Amino acid sequence: MKKPLRVMKFGGTSVGDAACIQRVAKIAKDASKDGPIVIVVSAMSGVTNRLIEAATRSEAGEREEANSIFSTLRKQHEAALAALISNEEKRRWMAARLEKIFREGEELCKGTAMLHELTARTLDAVSSLGERLSAPMVAGALVELGVRSEPVESTELIVTDAYHGGADPVMERTREKSQTRLHSLLESGVTPVVTGFIGATDDGVLTTLGRGGSDYSATILGAALDADEVIIWTDVDGVLTADPRLVPDARTIPEISYREASELAYFGAKVLHPKTLRAVSQAGVPVWIRNSFAPEQTGTKITPKGRSNGGGVKALTAIRDVALITVGGPGIVGAPDVVGRTFSTTAQVKANILLISQSSSQNDICLIVAAADAKRTVEALRKEFAQDVAHEKVEHITVNPSIAIVAVVGENMRGTPGISGRTFSCLGRRDVNIIAIAQGSSESTISFVVSEKDMKTALQATHAEFGLSAARSARESKVKVS
Repeated sequence: MKKPLRVMKFGGTSVGDAACIQRVAKIAKDASKDGPIVIVVSAMSGVTNRLIEAATRSEAGEREEANSIFSTLRKQHEAALAALISNEEKRRWMAARLEKIFREGEELCKGTAMLHELTARTLDAVSSLGERLSAPMVAGALVELGVRSEPVESTELIVTDAYHGGADPVMERTREKSQTRLHSLLESGVTPVVTGFIGATDDGVLTTLGRGGSDYSATILGAALDADEVIIWTDVDGVLTADPRLVPDARTIPEISYREASELAYFGAKVLHPKTLRAVSQAGVPVWIRNSFAPEQTGTKITPKGRSNGGGVKALTAIRDVALITVGGPGIVGAPDVVGRTFSTTAQVKANILLISQSSSQNDICLIVAAADAKRTVEALRKEFAQDVAHEKVEHITVNPSIAIVAVVGENMRGTPGISGRTFSCLGRRDVNIIAIAQGSSESTISFVVSEKDMKTALQATHAEFGLSAARSARESKVKVS
């Protein structure tokens, strides 16, 4: 019987230092006994942020600050390398490889400083350096444990469009290149360690898949290689019913559906990149979320249909750092072009709309955007509707930055009566005021807007109302055993 092929992705905290990388190598070695694996790695924790800072400082002409960042990153990687590779000759060879990557980054920043311009293509090249540095070290740690391993840059595997900063894969070409490059390694008993987050156009120009895109890299490769499963190793035990920093009795969910996981990721759950499940959804490849710091924990399995918990609501999530923009006034009632003009204007300034709500009287159109997009969106809308405001067709265009979105998610909410009523009743009992509400036609998510100061109360109240706590999970397990 053919042994299963697994793609295993390790995030930044999982490869944060030498001890973490050694732990990763041990997990990978144990997993390789059960069948071939492809490893995908992020940059060491915090490295990508520092690289982006070096690039932006260079654009501002702050060469010394940028050089200082590279000096710090060199020391960080040298320290990890010294702890990971015992053979002096191998360590020198690896150090030379890493130094070449550092020099490439410094040259890019030097050019940026000279031109005082940081292009999207250059930013992709600089921000990709972290993964290119970590992959050889993880491969080296595996070799130290007696596992044949080789670092592979994903520019050789993942073909994307030319959109820098958030490229999408061209799956047919990616399938061809990935199978050609990786199957030969796997068949010869070599474990590839692939750089996450990165791809390249058909012309070979480096691109990135967006921040947090290493998850996406793993599922792209999982689909391209027809893998049996993808395991995303991170620093939490799985997908939780809520953020445990806000809801202390949150618990791990054993199994959820693709739709539920996608909704949670879209509405701010940090455990998954929002695009992660796109690549595997058609093939139905299961995706696991597991904790590299507690590999004995089972984690969460994400499957096409998930598993019912009997209560409809499966999990809650919330987004801070958003702003509510309102376009309103009696003059817009029945006007056929206001909605279209509003959304075309936001699209022109590339603002991502997270939530939309419109009053039944049509007096107000509310939209939520990321806080970083709010200023330019409001300015663009005021310019677009300047004549309408002057003639009192539109009375106001306002922005409220002190809000948060809370989302109630569950595949089995569809057709379950009373979910909305219970949600808003429990919030009313805790004096939480609802500013706006939206529910998609899929009925798997109810999202609502509250004041930022009420977000924690809203999460805790809703979590308790639907019995999502760890205490409930323990009671259910006890009943099953007895």
